[in-house]
Amino acid sequence: MMPPRRKRVLVVDDSALIRRVMSLILERHPGLEVVGTATDPYDAREKIKALAPDVLTLDVEMPRMDGLTFLGKLQKAHPLPVVMVSSLTAKGTATALDALALGAVDVIGKPEVDPLQGLEAMGPEIAEAVYAAAQAALSVRPAPPPAALPPPQAPVRLAPGRQLIAIGSSTGGTEALREIFQALPAGLPPIAVVQHMLPGFTEAFAARLDRLSAPRVKLAEDGEPLQTGTIYLAPSGYHLRVERHPPGLAARLVEGPPVSRHRPSANVLFESAAETCRSKALGIILTGMGDDGAEGLFQMRKAGAHTLGQDEASSVVYGMPKMAWLRGAVVQQVPLAALARHMLAWSTEP
Repeated sequence: MMPPRRKRVLVVDDSALIRRVMSLILERHPGLEVVGTATDPYDAREKIKALAPDVLTLDVEMPRMDGLTFLGKLQKAHPLPVVMVSSLTAKGTATALDALALGAVDVIGKPEVDPLQGLEAMGPEIAEAVYAAAQAALSVRPAPPPAALPPPQAPVRLAPGRQLIAIGSSTGGTEALREIFQALPAGLPPIAVVQHMLPGFTEAFAARLDRLSAPRVKLAEDGEPLQTGTIYLAPSGYHLRVERHPPGLAARLVEGPPVSRHRPSANVLFESAAETCRSKALGIILTGMGDDGAEGLFQMRKAGAHTLGQDEASSVVYGMPKMAWLRGAVVQQVPLAALARHMLAWSTEP
């Protein structure tokens, strides 16, 4: 049986050193093949025609045309999975999040101080992010963000015994989470989220979601009580668990080893929800590569929790939801556009 074809990568960056380092990092991955490099978007346009890559890594700041402008043009004329490479500055991080809204599949942070050593240190994570992006279904596009917050809704009357909503997501999850959270009213049970992101972006991502959503969105802090109407994102490098904190729940951040190759891991969050909340929790697994979350969500279902998985048609990468479904962890598969409605119904139905 022939091994699967390696995914073809085009590296686009104006720095020769960055192009070389990125190429070396990506070539170490058994599923990737760097077929070329480009110095700017005009060069990239010709290389795309000649080399037919499966995925691009694209720098933000380049001469003649910036990466964000090129991304917008590319996704209209010749859609390809794109991983943005952005400097870890306030401006660079905001631009990278804009790129996700324009259709980039993922972002990589390029440290301002010693970027070469920083990229090398993140080599395996970068390669996995690019490999996952190469699997993306480009036909899947979350709804564009509205110009303003939705008008206030009537207060939510929670049903008894609704303690926690736990969500795990990865590739494609940033925009999926935005679409879900923008459709939620304030006042739902605490929502704990593990979103796989490379370091440097979670704080800005939480702040952007907070501006766009009626519920409050913030990074989880160790030991803080979980409040109704608040969404808690796991910070980079920490597992997020929920623990009993009379009279409610509290967040616990753990610097343990990676679980299912990730820290934070959706398995850790889901398993803690199964132990702490049992039937009083709702577990949701969204788009992403790999199997993180499948076992933890199965533990939630065994404990009596209701569990949902994003369906294949609306997933950018139908990996994590598929593995959870095959594991028997998912009660029902749901399109992305319907997940907020299901969350509201679970929270309010007796």
